[in-house]
Amino acid sequence: MKPRHARNGRRSRRREGAALQLLVVGGAIALVPLFARGGHVASMFKAVAPLGWLMAIAGALLLWWQARERARSATASNDAPASTASRTPAASRPAGHEATAQEAVATPAEPPRPTAWSAEVFDLIEWRRFEAVVEALFTQAGFRTRSQSHGADGGVDLWVYTRYQPDKPVTIVQCKHWHGKRVGVDKVRELRGVMAAHGVVRGQFATTSRFTDEAVAFAKENGINLLDVDALLKLIRSRSAEQQQALLDVALQGEYWRPTCVNCGIKLVLRRPRQGGKPFWGCTRYPACRTTLPLNGTIAALVERQAS
Repeated sequence: MKPRHARNGRRSRRREGAALQLLVVGGAIALVPLFARGGHVASMFKAVAPLGWLMAIAGALLLWWQARERARSATASNDAPASTASRTPAASRPAGHEATAQEAVATPAEPPRPTAWSAEVFDLIEWRRFEAVVEALFTQAGFRTRSQSHGADGGVDLWVYTRYQPDKPVTIVQCKHWHGKRVGVDKVRELRGVMAAHGVVRGQFATTSRFTDEAVAFAKENGINLLDVDALLKLIRSRSAEQQQALLDVALQGEYWRPTCVNCGIKLVLRRPRQGGKPFWGCTRYPACRTTLPLNGTIAALVERQAS
């Protein structure tokens, strides 16, 4: 028997697919009379245009409801004592980690500081600095942005506005600070649902990793611009030398290499399972907050060197 969460996930995707079909088909039926130049076909579509509008509205409402349910589930996950937040870039429990038996490990010295942009910068910085870099890219381009430092984000990391429409976002951005793991179509589909719920026609998905072929195809069909690590570096290098340095300063601000707790908004500390195992990042508010993150390769090497 399939796990309940797997069955629920499939049902959710089917509902979302049906809602998208309602929205697209209904919108097409409703809009044909606006472009047709008379004749029997135009008359026929004009007669059923009200039905098309109803279908489109029903589809949009279903997508909004799906997005709200996902946001509610994410919030519930954040409140669960043994879970990690959904916006965590690669949240997991390290091998050998017992939630009730942690001990602190001395924080390693700051790793060598990068002096120019490369993929290494994205590997080294924490998820919050990555989101700050993406936000800075939009502000450099003349947009206004709104972000959330921590907690459940409802599927949106950045809201982007123009000065001409300060109250209506022109696009929304989802960020995934992942190492190695490619972003799948399920994550891009979730962003599409949030876009529909908020009436936003363009979306942006930024990641330090890459996207699967299915995710790329879905994004092209649904007005979502994908920014993988190569696209981000290309965009950064298209800016002036001063702007590139400003972006690097944003990336390397503060303890850029030390992750922030996605629930509490405070810096994580190094911990190690008392029964043995690899060190990991954990929240200082443990056991009230049980957020954990694995170490990236650079920090893991520093910790190992420090311990030897």
